[in-house]
Amino acid sequence: MVTSMTGYGRSQQSVDGRDITVEIKSVNHRYFEFSARVPRAFGYLEEKLKGYLQGKISRGKVEAGVTVVDTDAAHTAVDINHDLAASYINAMRAAGEKLDLQDDLTVSSLMRFSDLFSVHRVQEDEETIWAEVRLVADGAIERFIAMRAAEGERLKADILERLESIESRVAAVEEQSPRTEAAYRERLTAKIREVLEDRQIDETRIVTEAAIFADRIAVDEETVRLRSHIASFRDILRMFNGPIGRKLDFLVQEMNREANTIGSKAQDAATAQVVVEIKSDIEKIREQIQNIE
Repeated sequence: MVTSMTGYGRSQQSVDGRDITVEIKSVNHRYFEFSARVPRAFGYLEEKLKGYLQGKISRGKVEAGVTVVDTDAAHTAVDINHDLAASYINAMRAAGEKLDLQDDLTVSSLMRFSDLFSVHRVQEDEETIWAEVRLVADGAIERFIAMRAAEGERLKADILERLESIESRVAAVEEQSPRTEAAYRERLTAKIREVLEDRQIDETRIVTEAAIFADRIAVDEETVRLRSHIASFRDILRMFNGPIGRKLDFLVQEMNREANTIGSKAQDAATAQVVVEIKSDIEKIREQIQNIE
């Protein structure tokens, strides 16, 4: 299956008194690169999520975001600074006595002093938190992988279409090649005769030498190898399971090498133009596979 390195997935769920949201997105990259935004209290989640994702994808620049909002008071605790509270009470009573005010202090009187209170998260087991986040992450990952697969299928269809285009142009080169070789051989033979003029040279030798030189512009081997690379490309796209981007990148380089050789041997404008079109399709394929895992 062809998988793109571009994907996005998001999932949100309430789990055990928490609203948890996980977002995952990726773009193409030579290797697996991961970064995450997680709540400070749950910093350990970054490494756990990284390891979890590495077991599911092999390449791509991946960014993840995790938010955790407590909806159950059981997950939080409030501490009161009793010493500071006593200082406030003593100070207010002293002021009341000095100003002859009625002492009507109550607990609610202390609520205006925010520095008396601190709210913190109840210490919980990391594996318990991770299990809850992983449950939500699974939904995001499922959507993320589905998008990468769908994009991969679109890339596959486009590449297969371009391979057909290349193959048809290779056929055109093969059809033209014998005529090009014959014309080149005739021109070469005529040139040899012109250079030798009236010298007594065996005609058979002239034809043989011309044929040897003409053979240097033959592209049979290159077109055979190019067709072989196209067949291998199709096989990988259709049958190979797992990461294939690097394999396809190698084949594209080999295809481009053969196309360049054919172009350097081209002796007519028609073949040269076809080679330009072949190289254009190869370049477009090369661009596409940069996003294949």
